[in-house]
Amino acid sequence: MNKIFSFLLLIVSVVLIQLPIAADASAAGAEKSDKPKRKTQLVGPSVGKKVAKAFELYSADDIPGALVILLDIDASKEYDKAYVARFIAVMYAQMGKEEAKAIQYLKAAVEPDILNEQDQDQSLKLLADLQMQTKDYENALVNYKAWMNFTGKSDGDTWSKIAQAHYALKQLDKMIVPADNAIAAYGDKHNKNPYILKITSYYESKKFKDAVKTLETVLQIFPEDKTWWTQLGMFYLLVEDYNKGLATLDLAYKQGFLEKESEIKTLASLYSQNEVPYKAALLLEKHIDSGLVTRDDKNLASLANAWHAAQHIDKAASYYGELAKMTNLAKHYSKQGMLLKQDEQFKPAIVALNKALELGVKNEGKLHMSIAESHFYLEQYKQAYKAINLAMKDPKTRKSAKGWVSFIKDTAQRKKVAI
Repeated sequence: MNKIFSFLLLIVSVVLIQLPIAADASAAGAEKSDKPKRKTQLVGPSVGKKVAKAFELYSADDIPGALVILLDIDASKEYDKAYVARFIAVMYAQMGKEEAKAIQYLKAAVEPDILNEQDQDQSLKLLADLQMQTKDYENALVNYKAWMNFTGKSDGDTWSKIAQAHYALKQLDKMIVPADNAIAAYGDKHNKNPYILKITSYYESKKFKDAVKTLETVLQIFPEDKTWWTQLGMFYLLVEDYNKGLATLDLAYKQGFLEKESEIKTLASLYSQNEVPYKAALLLEKHIDSGLVTRDDKNLASLANAWHAAQHIDKAASYYGELAKMTNLAKHYSKQGMLLKQDEQFKPAIVALNKALELGVKNEGKLHMSIAESHFYLEQYKQAYKAINLAMKDPKTRKSAKGWVSFIKDTAQRKKVAI
């Protein structure tokens, strides 16, 4: 289960990192605050000329050249300083591997709070995004909140990042509110990330019932996504609701959503636990034959047991035989022999039971009894008499064997067979 959630969190991390860091798009329908719109400012003429030159180089993809000009500007006005610092930060952010410098200049740009509204908006968002990328989660949280306070905007991406930051800080209980806010902000444009974050919080907090409720909701929104089906099925098992677990995984299987060995084996186990061993056997047999489920001793034992429980004795005996050859263990030859005798396949039953005795078993008397019975029904009375006498030597089977001794002798005498 831990592997499943590591995989889900990796998806979230990748998605969040790939969100636009330019911070120029807000959620549809986001509400503006009631604060008055700030006055638009322009840089001074001298600074403006240098900025224009830097912009030309930037537009020609010469970022290093643009930076040389910008870093050489010695602005005196607060607004000019903030504006140039923002431009430098954007350059560093786009260069890659220069996040620390970008953050340094962004802080200088936003701290005076004098940039034009759109520039301040974008700078705050970019600063928080860069702090997320550099794992400075506490300051990222501060600046995401500062961005929301400044803009009055509320978008799903930002709330998801806030929840992600709380997860990185091991603040599991603080993930739920921002995740719910993200869900609300996305509205009809449903996004999986906040749901993943909620489920992760509940799972790692061991609040499995809350995780189940969330997954039940998610499955209604994203019914085509196989991940949610398997997740919900597994969570039902965590809360010991095995009937719902079976129903969910069974439906997932019918839709072709179970593609892993562990998922097939879990479903087969649930079939067996819910007294439908025939389905368990068919499922295991199909996927062992296909190669999805490994053809090893453990899985073959489960398959043989399932066929036995389903009263398909011949199939169970066949798989115990394969298992016996694979492992060369007496217990599997013994099981095979007993089932073959039950299925009235007496000759192969004798072979399997003798092989079990050869390898060594604790219940020798029981096996000698079964060998004696098999020889008897094959009308091999001399061999039956020999085997039943061996069963007489075992205190555990002496009483049962005693009745067979006279029965075999009388039958042989009646058939005029010397024993």
